[in-house]
Amino acid sequence: MEAVLVREEAPVRASDERHAKLEVRLKSITALADDINAFEFVSANGALLPAFTAGSHIDVYLAGGVIRQYSLCNSSLERHRYVVAVLRDERGRGGSVAMHDTLRAGQKLQISQPRNHFALSSAAGLHVFIAGGIGITPVMAMIDEVRKRGQAFHLYYCARTAQRAAFLDELKPLIESGQASLHFDNGDPRNGLDLVSTLSGYSSGTHLYYCGPGPLMDAIEAASAHWPAATRHCERFSAGAAANPTRSSNTDSGSEKDAPFDVELRRSQKTLTVQPGESIVDVLRCNGVDVDTSCCEGYCGTCMTRYLAGEPIHRDTVLDDEDREEFVMICCARAKSATLVLDI
Repeated sequence: MEAVLVREEAPVRASDERHAKLEVRLKSITALADDINAFEFVSANGALLPAFTAGSHIDVYLAGGVIRQYSLCNSSLERHRYVVAVLRDERGRGGSVAMHDTLRAGQKLQISQPRNHFALSSAAGLHVFIAGGIGITPVMAMIDEVRKRGQAFHLYYCARTAQRAAFLDELKPLIESGQASLHFDNGDPRNGLDLVSTLSGYSSGTHLYYCGPGPLMDAIEAASAHWPAATRHCERFSAGAAANPTRSSNTDSGSEKDAPFDVELRRSQKTLTVQPGESIVDVLRCNGVDVDTSCCEGYCGTCMTRYLAGEPIHRDTVLDDEDREEFVMICCARAKSATLVLDI
C-alpha cells in the first residue's frame, strides 16, 4: 500500500502544550572554560519562566531551522532565568558553533518548554554522578537539588585538562569536602577514572547518573552492567554504539526486517502508510505535517509524540518504561501493530 498524499492549505503541526515555544532574551554570555560558554536566558516580556526539575533540558531554535538541545545547569528553584553551558565543537552538527559565533547578549530568540528525561530518583539513598566534559551541565542542577534534599552523593568529574573543565570554582567546596573528585586524562583514557573499579560494587539504594561523550558513556554502561537497570540513568549527546540498557523494555534493535504499517493522525483525521526504509517523520512531512526534529536518531526527545492506540517498536534511548506507555519518538520508532494512532 502506498502512502496517501494529502495536500494542506497550511501545515498541521505535530504538537501540544509541551511544544509551545517561549520568547526569551539572551541576557549574558560567560566564558566558563576553553571553548565552553554559559548562556543565560530570561523571559522577553519579564514574566517568570516555567518551572523545571533538575536534569531538564530545553530546545534552542537557531537560524536556518536548526534546533539543538542543551541541559539547564542553574538551580531548579530559579524562575527568572535559564542557564545552559555549551561546548563549541567544530566536529559537531553546527549548533554549538552557531551558539558561540552568532549569538550576542541582548538578542531575542525562541526556546522550548523544559522537559526532563534525566530526572533524579526519589528512591535513592546515595547518588553517584559521573560527568564527562560538558556532561557536567545537567549534573550541576542535579547536585544543587540533592544538596537541598540533604542526601548523600559523590561526583566523579572527568575531563581532558583543568582548562577544559567548567564550573571548577563552584565545585571547589565539594572537592575539599570529599563529595567530588576530578579526573584529568590529558587525552589518554587510561589515565582517567578507573570505571571498572569505581562501579564494581553495587550497594542497595545507590543510583548512578552519567552524561558525557559516547565512548565514556559506553564504557560506563559496560562497567555498570551488573547494576539493576532501574538504578542507572543517563543522557546522551549521540545515539551511541549500543542501545541504552536502562531503556530495554519493548525496544527493538532493528535487526528484524521492517514491515509497513499505518499511522492514524487522530486530530487531523488522516491515515498514512509508513513503508520499510521510511520513518514516521518522513511520511508526515511528505504529507504536509510539520514536525520539529533535531537528532533524528532517538536521543534528543524533540519529536516525542503521544500515541493513543497501537503497539510501537521503540528505538530511542530516551524514554523509560513509564513514558513508553504514552509517548513515542517518531523519528525512529515503528509499529508492531498494523496501525499506530498518534495524537496529531
